[in-house]
Amino acid sequence: MKRFVAAILTCLTVPCLAQIATNTARTKPLTPLEQTLIGQSEAVAQAQKAKDVEGLRRLLTDDFERVGSEAELHDKSDTLDDTHDGKLEDYHLYDFKVLSVDENVAIVTYHAVIQMAEDEGPAPRYQHFSDVWVRQGDQWRLRFQQATAKRSID
Repeated sequence: MKRFVAAILTCLTVPCLAQIATNTARTKPLTPLEQTLIGQSEAVAQAQKAKDVEGLRRLLTDDFERVGSEAELHDKSDTLDDTHDGKLEDYHLYDFKVLSVDENVAIVTYHAVIQMAEDEGPAPRYQHFSDVWVRQGDQWRLRFQQATAKRSID
């Protein structure tokens, strides 16, 4: 019986310690680049929610493209039209990771919980995003975005 209890405690303790180690690793301070690009990714979602077409226009490159969670390719005009129509009602972005490709290109990945307008049909609530940011002059602009719906088996 003692071995059984010890085995159960071990099984419960190891995952908890692993989670603590993961959370501790995430508490390191963000670099200035990470702060900037995470803020930019959050600004894109906020502009979409607020129907701020002009604000979003400034965040996107002229040749911006995105792959939506429905696997369709959309250009900047489509994205601005969707923002004007106010399809995004609410969101929560989390678990950001930033990968610097070079001094002018970086990739930001993150998870999102999305709430879309009801008339849009059932949009995938849980999604993973990958953003490609490029530096144009002294500004970081979003060049490409891909949304991937989380599957029920994930």
